[in-house]
Amino acid sequence: MAKTPIGLEPVVGSLSSSKKKEYRVTNRLQEGKRPLYAVVFNFIDSRYFNVFATVGGNRVTVYQCLEGGVIAVLQSYVDEDKDESFYTVSWACNIDGTPFVVAGGINGIIRVIDASNEKIHESFVGHGDSINEIRTQPLKPSLIVSASKDESVRLWNVHTGICILIFAGAGGHRNEVLSVDFHPSDIYRIASCGMDNTVKIWSMKEFWTYVEKSFTWTDLPSKFPTKYVQFPVFLASVHSNYVDCNRWLGDFILSKSVDNEIVLWEPKMKEQSPGEGTADILQKYPVPECDIWFIKFSCDFHYNAAAIGNREGKIFVWELQSSPPVLIARLSHAQSKSPIRQTATSFDGSTILSCCEDGTIWRWDSVQTN
Repeated sequence: MAKTPIGLEPVVGSLSSSKKKEYRVTNRLQEGKRPLYAVVFNFIDSRYFNVFATVGGNRVTVYQCLEGGVIAVLQSYVDEDKDESFYTVSWACNIDGTPFVVAGGINGIIRVIDASNEKIHESFVGHGDSINEIRTQPLKPSLIVSASKDESVRLWNVHTGICILIFAGAGGHRNEVLSVDFHPSDIYRIASCGMDNTVKIWSMKEFWTYVEKSFTWTDLPSKFPTKYVQFPVFLASVHSNYVDCNRWLGDFILSKSVDNEIVLWEPKMKEQSPGEGTADILQKYPVPECDIWFIKFSCDFHYNAAAIGNREGKIFVWELQSSPPVLIARLSHAQSKSPIRQTATSFDGSTILSCCEDGTIWRWDSVQTN
């Protein structure tokens, strides 16, 4: 298991804001009474960069950010089971480019909603417990990956409805998987993390023929020879508590636990012995009052900045690619007091959305400063 080498002290960012950018609240929506757990912009299709989705309770809602702070409701999908509670949502698309909204939650069923006709395209049943996160492969956006309480990560093809790979077993997670992410350029790699306090990196390279086969499969999806991937190529204990969000930053990983900080680290693999290596902690981005689990950060398309909320309704915007880290802005509003479960940063970083425990959505827009 990867341990942190001694001697290289990580660079910790200062919480005195650089005032590099100023944001102001341009809208606040009360979506309902139930907590909102996820909000995400569509980075898959350039026609819809200003479109975002939220989930809360048994509802998935699609909105559009318009000029002057306006937020327009485009679509709303209510699950037939009133006890469903969606925890995660992601944008994907069919091979012909049809936009899909993919959501999952407490029931363990993945709903693929065709945003072009507002109908359910498919429902994926397979996970044995609730789904904590769904992410889309940016290079092949009809592939999605799901992280579950059942200790597994699954790779699905939304075009054919096939479960291609299951990352679980002997070397898998030993508790709920809370977050998962595709590598931005290495199509074979994913990272997952969870309640066993670890971050694992998995490779699909030797199983890629199954991924290709999933696009041309004509038989029933249930007859597909789904493969188990039992061993990660790397395992890191960077945190000493639940790890509830991880994202790739190039070949580095940004991850957070309940310790009031996001950590940037480099996985250093040992070529001869897979699964082993060291985690070199490079930088830390402090986030005060961020000590409850299931708070997720978001980045703009080019990963220039990360925005993260805390349990007091404040947002911290960190510049990711500077050393030491620079706090771009600290966003707070007298009426925003509820825990922020997730933020969504727009394509160019000019808009930041937050979704809160009290069922509100907040929109912050950057203000041109002279």
